[in-house]
Amino acid sequence: MENKILGLHHITAIAGDPQRNYDFYTKVLGLRMVKKTVNFDDPQTYHFYFGNKTGFPGTILTFFPWPRAKKGKNGVGMATEIGYSVPEGSLNFWQKRFDQHGVNYGKASEEFGEKFLPFEDPDGLKLKLIVPKSVDSREAWETEEIKADVAIKGFHYVALSLYNQAPTAGVLMNIFGYKLKEQEGNRFRYITDAVENASIIDIIEDPAGERGVNAAGTNHHIAFRVKDEDSQEYFRKKIVEAGFNITGKIDRDYFYSLYFREPGGVLFEIATDNPGFTRDESLEELGSNLKLPEQYEASRERIERLLPKLNR
Repeated sequence: MENKILGLHHITAIAGDPQRNYDFYTKVLGLRMVKKTVNFDDPQTYHFYFGNKTGFPGTILTFFPWPRAKKGKNGVGMATEIGYSVPEGSLNFWQKRFDQHGVNYGKASEEFGEKFLPFEDPDGLKLKLIVPKSVDSREAWETEEIKADVAIKGFHYVALSLYNQAPTAGVLMNIFGYKLKEQEGNRFRYITDAVENASIIDIIEDPAGERGVNAAGTNHHIAFRVKDEDSQEYFRKKIVEAGFNITGKIDRDYFYSLYFREPGGVLFEIATDNPGFTRDESLEELGSNLKLPEQYEASRERIERLLPKLNR
């Protein structure tokens, strides 16, 4: 199989209170908690994974929820918007639901010929629900209140805010195989034809913008998807040849990761499909148990005592 970047794998953000974060994404937005684990570098902090029914790459939004985290600031040098795909005709449902739950949302509008509804999570993370031009066939997670005809499918795009879009566009096109599809004002849309969904990166060029501050309510990094470790190594070599510093392969239990900063300062990750989220839980049990990296398993009792209690 030809080595390709298969769109987005996951996006990782920072939150404040863990319970509030869990309640919003599972109970208000109706996403599935695919995995409940801990931060590899700080095992007293949760790492939540929210996604679709199967935890498929391109649907996974993860969080490091720090209860006393300061509020961050969106700005240049970071991913500043996450766009979720929803079915045609569902935006009215979501407006009513946001009213019901006191969600801060804006006026429905249109961008690149697609209707969208902007909103924020409780920490101020910027999100949009988008009705894509093409039908999204991904299998959503259904709840008692949110059925398949309105449920969130997964990522449609992520937007990066940058002083100058050209250097980052060079990485997207020359290394990752994306192409410039269209432009509206200072917003440039890049897309890969390697996958049908989670295939879009928008760049918002803002030469006079202020730098972002990475804390609660902002995105930490975005991860691009590859099939396996061989494909990952192929792209690692390309990135090194292009003059970037990149980490070695890191085992994240559910995927293998490489990290580097693109020219605009956004932290990029390349993550594999393998081994996947069912390596330590069945599909039916996903997200039901606290899963710990092997190096922390001996300290489970202490870690469980220190982690904030999560009511589900």
